[in-house]
Amino acid sequence: MTMTARQGSRLLVEGLWCSATGLATKNQGESLSTKALPKKKFFPIISAENAKAANALAGDALLCKAGSLDHKKAKGKILVCLRGDNARVDKGQQAALSGAAGMVLANDKLSGSEIIADSHVLPASQINFSDGVAVFSYVNSTRSPWAYITHPTTLLGMTPAPFMASFLSRRPNTVVPEILKPDITGPGVSVIAAYTGAQGPTNQDFDPRRVLFNSVSGTSMSCPRISGIVGLLKAIYPTWSPAAIRSAIMTTAITRDNVKEPLITASSMRATPFSYGAGHVHPNRAVNPGLVYDLTAKDYLRFLCTLGYNQTQIALFWGNPYRCSKLISLINFNYPSITVPKLTGSITMTRTVKNVGSPGTYAVRVRNQAGISVSVKPESLKFGKFGEEKQVKLTLKAEKVEKGRDYVFGELTWSDGKHFVRSPIVVKAV
Repeated sequence: MTMTARQGSRLLVEGLWCSATGLATKNQGESLSTKALPKKKFFPIISAENAKAANALAGDALLCKAGSLDHKKAKGKILVCLRGDNARVDKGQQAALSGAAGMVLANDKLSGSEIIADSHVLPASQINFSDGVAVFSYVNSTRSPWAYITHPTTLLGMTPAPFMASFLSRRPNTVVPEILKPDITGPGVSVIAAYTGAQGPTNQDFDPRRVLFNSVSGTSMSCPRISGIVGLLKAIYPTWSPAAIRSAIMTTAITRDNVKEPLITASSMRATPFSYGAGHVHPNRAVNPGLVYDLTAKDYLRFLCTLGYNQTQIALFWGNPYRCSKLISLINFNYPSITVPKLTGSITMTRTVKNVGSPGTYAVRVRNQAGISVSVKPESLKFGKFGEEKQVKLTLKAEKVEKGRDYVFGELTWSDGKHFVRSPIVVKAV
């Protein structure tokens, strides 16, 4: 499973200019609006809540929901709509139906700094949470607020990037808590790609437009990126198993952005492996991982047996009858990440690494979590040939852990000075 992250460019940026006596401010936003307002012509700008239809709820109007806006109040104005509940492009459609000249889509607190280029049907600009607070403050502070929206331009080299999208899920694996999910993070916000002619760029029934390319966000965009990298690795290493390819992608991922700081969320909070898994994918490093955590088909069959699958169910995967004769410890499943959902006292687990590079000696480095100690034996591994495997034992011990404490995070890295084979460690002591 892949999740989404922001890239180092901001595509098609629109500026919102607000003006009052002695005051002019500019807020950068994003949009793929094909229509534009007249250049440098100011329009009245109001909170969508102030364009509420007679029988509508104020909260629905603020969110620009269907049927919530009054045509007489909205006509010819720029509406400031709040992100949330209904689709972003639907808000623009409702603003257009109400006769609005344009729309400003202001992020809610959860969406934070994540702004997305959407193909709105009217001149529109999506702005981040802090800019939204400023715009709402402005329109509520004067009797005659005015603004205009500039045409989109392209900006490159944005910082920080990547950061984690607000719409991804963040929680422990509810099916198999011993396996960290997601595995990896890939680019998935405002990705330009070829687009179907069967739908309009907003993907809504009301949109008659057709385009050859579109900017789309979601795991629908990040998954093809990761899939392409999988295909690249399989072409270079045709004998590698799916598990080896996954390991190469996971253990070479990055957890810092383009200003060398830890990855953050759209709300500017520090992200965790529950957001990004092993990290943000780095294709060039994945081509030369040094070591991999490998698994065979039989390992997966034993995994399914341990989860309680019966012979009939497993035959659907395997294609042949398979008798569950040997169960495994899920803690010892040879995954590139290390997850212990219920640590009481101490636990020892095993991992096996395979050399897929040149001969060399790897030393281990562990970044411990607060209250959890991690020891590894042996602390160095010497590989004399390609394909050689070594088994290691990891002991995790809870020390001075407060009751009710949440998960803590660390990492284990094997390095020969050229390769850095990193695994996230996720632990909850009970």
